[in-house]
Amino acid sequence: MSRQRKKTRRESVERRSPGRPLLTGACLFAVALAGSAWALWLSSGTDARETQSAVRILRSLRVSVLRTIPHETSAYTQGLVWHDSHLYESTGQYGESRLRQIDPRTGVVDQQISISPAFFGEGLALVGDNELFMLTYQAERGMVYDLETFDQIRTFRYRGEGWGLCYDGRRLIMSNGSDTLTFRDPSTFKEIGAVRVTLRGLPLTKLNELECVSDRVYSNVYQDDAIVIIDPSSGRVTHQIDASGLLTPEETRGTDVLNGIAYDPNTETFYITGKDWPKMFEVQFVG
Repeated sequence: MSRQRKKTRRESVERRSPGRPLLTGACLFAVALAGSAWALWLSSGTDARETQSAVRILRSLRVSVLRTIPHETSAYTQGLVWHDSHLYESTGQYGESRLRQIDPRTGVVDQQISISPAFFGEGLALVGDNELFMLTYQAERGMVYDLETFDQIRTFRYRGEGWGLCYDGRRLIMSNGSDTLTFRDPSTFKEIGAVRVTLRGLPLTKLNELECVSDRVYSNVYQDDAIVIIDPSSGRVTHQIDASGLLTPEETRGTDVLNGIAYDPNTETFYITGKDWPKMFEVQFVG
């Protein structure tokens, strides 16, 4: 899909007139679906039981807002990272992409640079204590910046689209809008593995901004007010987080989708925001 401005409005669902024929069709479909499911159970055995087990242990969480911070509505948030009492944000759109350092107490931008108009900025990850890795959307090129000076250190290449990025202490984990997370060597950015992500046994696509926390990956789902927690060893979604309703209807005017997750290990809290949102939130995810 083109990201010159990502669509955020779902296509309208075709309206149907109520009546007996629709009810009968729905019943027939339900019977056929039930029969198919039973046949699949009989034929797959262990696989079906494993899928049901995955469904049983999926947990739901919600967002508890601790604090609200101003956020520039011109910032089309793509990546968000916390480090040493600062937030680092990458933003998108051709001609508007930037790398920014933000004071999380006030939302004030302390430092920023513009990215070449040829590139649409995407995900961001901190490797070690001094290197910020930033993806681009379709240029198949990424940049590494010095954390302190924002000087560009080097570039790297990859195949396909770049969406989200995080670093788990050993490897970079990258999303490309599909149901696949790829693992990459931080020295060469070469792919060293991959995993398919599933939710209730089905592929989960549109994985977007990523945040590595301990042995889990937190991911925005593009065009959805949900954040998922993924076990990268299996690809299974273990938790769903409902992040709807953070902005009032008036505040959503002119904004785009929820995007951006950063974790502060000192307070064990998260920072979340969205593309062109007027606010950022310090939150906890609770049951």
